[in-house]
Amino acid sequence: MIYSIDAEITAPVYDTEVTDRVADAITAVFPAAEPDLEHGELRASVHDFEHFSECLHRQEILDTARGVFFDERRGDSFSFQLKKQAAFEDVVNFVADDPGELGAITVRVHVEEPSVEEFIDHVAPPTEGGQPVDT
Repeated sequence: MIYSIDAEITAPVYDTEVTDRVADAITAVFPAAEPDLEHGELRASVHDFEHFSECLHRQEILDTARGVFFDERRGDSFSFQLKKQAAFEDVVNFVADDPGELGAITVRVHVEEPSVEEFIDHVAPPTEGGQPVDT
């Protein structure tokens, strides 16, 4: 299956932060991203979620990811936020409520093909007994 998605990644860069470290946090989780600084925030686009999906599998947080993605689904799009410090360490840690003083990495995903559900199943497949199951 070929997936056609556009994901926009944004992250504020505060005066107390080093821009390159915030950029490194983005590229640790989304290696294909090429962040550019615009008006105090880094912006990037990606079309590949393979490494991100590998992180979800490695950390065994597929059910958590699915919950976040489906909760934030709007039509053919979904969004989520990641904690910057965790991302810098190549760890996915979703922002539950308050992103904290450093803000968060915000990811907005628009799915062209196939469907949002099928793409989410690809990135974070359903599990049974904690193990991914084929859909």
